[in-house]
Amino acid sequence: MAPPKSALEFLDFVNASPTPYHAVANSAALLDAAGFTLIRERDNWASTVKPGGKYYTTRNGSSVVAFAVGARWKPGNPIGMVGAHTDSPCLRLKPVSKRSANGYLQVGVETYGGGIWHSWFDRDLGVAGRVLVREGEGEGKFVQKLVKVDKPILRIPTLAIHLHRQTNFDPNKEDELLPIAGLAEAELNKTAEPEAEAEGGDFQPLKAMPERHHPAFLSLVAEQAGVDVSQIIDFELVLYDTHKACLGGLNDEFILSARLDNLNMTFCSIKGLIGSAQSTPLDNDSSIRLVACFDHEEIGSLSAQGADSNLLPAILRRLSVLPGATTPSASASDLAASTAFEQTLATSFLLSADMAHAVHPNYAAKYERNHTPAMNKGPVIKINANQRYATNSPGIVLVQEVARQSAVPLQLFVVKNDSPCGSTIGPMLSAKLGVRTLDMGNPQLSMHSIRETGGSADVESAVRLFEGFLGRFSELEGRILVD
Repeated sequence: MAPPKSALEFLDFVNASPTPYHAVANSAALLDAAGFTLIRERDNWASTVKPGGKYYTTRNGSSVVAFAVGARWKPGNPIGMVGAHTDSPCLRLKPVSKRSANGYLQVGVETYGGGIWHSWFDRDLGVAGRVLVREGEGEGKFVQKLVKVDKPILRIPTLAIHLHRQTNFDPNKEDELLPIAGLAEAELNKTAEPEAEAEGGDFQPLKAMPERHHPAFLSLVAEQAGVDVSQIIDFELVLYDTHKACLGGLNDEFILSARLDNLNMTFCSIKGLIGSAQSTPLDNDSSIRLVACFDHEEIGSLSAQGADSNLLPAILRRLSVLPGATTPSASASDLAASTAFEQTLATSFLLSADMAHAVHPNYAAKYERNHTPAMNKGPVIKINANQRYATNSPGIVLVQEVARQSAVPLQLFVVKNDSPCGSTIGPMLSAKLGVRTLDMGNPQLSMHSIRETGGSADVESAVRLFEGFLGRFSELEGRILVD
């Protein structure tokens, strides 16, 4: 049986998205193709955003918020939202990465998030991210360019078993989680490109890039960016596995991939929003359908582009006072002074979409016996009495009704009482906004490994669920009311 088309589309998406910057750029490409219009936070939306329109905005190039405005929208009406995140645990180049030891060129890296770091050993690693370059004559201007060195230029070798007989493998993250990039002799024999002297001998506050990073490494990055090494001012680069995501299992039932957590939910939410506008036209919708994909969830979300920022509250405030097609004319000050924002929050709903744990057959005792999610059996509703997840009964009723109408199976998950519980953006956004929230996600194995395992059929299930939720929320919202 052929795998769902959406699973194959996800493979293309995740393979092209080794960093949050790439994930946002690829999400933007999907939105552009579906007729969404790019708007910028710094601009005035009053004359741009209209009922019946479709829009998206980005922040820092690593977070994206997209929304479609119902043609019957009025100030204070509800907003149906899906929230996900674009980042995953990884290794990031240090600001000064040039290292060498015993004849090897090494690259200094910093851990990002809670990765299963031993899984990064003996992998074929490339680098990707964004580069800030100077363009133009004179002082010029600084622009961002995305780069993806799609070849294994780095590797973290394990120590031979003959020299390490211990059964445990817990490498020191500073000294032993250090990639090699080549042999020092090759770098010494390389003809270094001449450094561009600063005009007029201007003072330079930081050491030049070739002093901070290996020249051969910089040459590769510059080639990918399509610039000269002398144009590179700074960059934010991370390591990634060049082994592409693929289908696996006897019947292609698995997705074997990096960054399932949480690009799987990012992709499904963006596709769900696009699909909702196609399957359920905006003509009769009185709500706004919104998807927000944030950076920095893996490190707590406390950043300008994380879920614990003003990004979503600021956008919701701007949208809540958006005049409807039949709204009587009013001054901007009248609108700002209204209670539309508070009304919108009270009637809105957020699906916090982050991957869930599938039951592991070799460690079944680690799971609560009646809550063992299976892959390809549908999205998992995540529940925790201590509010590590924000799910409650009214939310379950609403999502269950959406799933019933969309023919999508659902599963339930709680952790054992003697196990720790992870958390998501759900509780923080629920507390910040007072918005009704439910936590859910597709089940997977090996979460936070460099190579994770998910279900190929679950991609289509999540896309359908999000499409149904966003398309039908305005109809369902008033039927499930608990003040």
